[in-house]
Amino acid sequence: MTAKASSPHILVVDDDPLNRQVLAEYLEETGYELIVTEHGAAALAYVEQPANRVDAILLDWMMPEMDGMAFVRRMRDIEARRSIPIIMQTALGDPDRIREGLEAGVFYYLVKPFGAEILKAVVNAALRRFREHERQRLDLEEQAFSLTFMESATFRVRTLPEVHAVALLLAKACPDPDRIIMGLTDLLVNAVEHGNLEISYDEKTRLQEEERWEAEIEHRLTLPRYREKSVTVDFERKNGEIQITITDEGSGFDWKPYMELQPETLVMGHGRGIAMAKALAFDSMEYRDKGNVVVCRISERALRSGRPHDAASTASMSG
Repeated sequence: MTAKASSPHILVVDDDPLNRQVLAEYLEETGYELIVTEHGAAALAYVEQPANRVDAILLDWMMPEMDGMAFVRRMRDIEARRSIPIIMQTALGDPDRIREGLEAGVFYYLVKPFGAEILKAVVNAALRRFREHERQRLDLEEQAFSLTFMESATFRVRTLPEVHAVALLLAKACPDPDRIIMGLTDLLVNAVEHGNLEISYDEKTRLQEEERWEAEIEHRLTLPRYREKSVTVDFERKNGEIQITITDEGSGFDWKPYMELQPETLVMGHGRGIAMAKALAFDSMEYRDKGNVVVCRISERALRSGRPHDAASTASMSG
């Protein structure tokens, strides 16, 4: 397969020649550069070389020499590679197996057999998240100042650029900003798109498939029904803890199903953000009222002492 140098590089790890051929055919028209390996040990040797570009990994669970989960655990020890999203292929729909993967930081799944459209949707979702994470990582590096002295502040945001600006600012006010920023961004985007602008889950699915999601947000922001609405973000540092409260002006939602990853969202292009924020970004996170208020807490003492935070000791914001 030929591809431009700028095309995403997908590392395929599968011991079955037929599966590798099917994956290549399904992804043939995407323009992705596919790097194919036959087992986890070969894939690990590839990712250990810093010069080898990898934007996502399409990984089979059951393989000889080194299976999928053994590969995941070894790769998470390579700090520079932790943010690469892993898409796990499995014939096993066992919730315990899925839970094992989630605890290791695998947030994308393909349950065999799957078709080309499902494969492309999940790969595209993983790549979008990886690009966003890399952009935010660079923004954090370029942001020369931090606000670790800030004790309290209130912000109001309406647009996606404002969301990203405030998320960057507040992440820099926290210990371990690289871990915080992605979860904070997810919650703020959720408050804007689903809360204030009333874009439903199904609508977002369709808009992303049509590559019109951002355009629809910009359009709704101009409508009389929505243009005066904003999301309020309250920051408070007190007694060794940071509390960030996000309040939108929407009608609320049933947040309970989204606090943990659900089987149906594992193979969708979106719907993971809240669960990933809860699992990886914060020490605690809770929704209040009708679901239009979310409170996040970060313990400064715990993070500064080096205590790993739940699954985040091995996972990354890559799912």
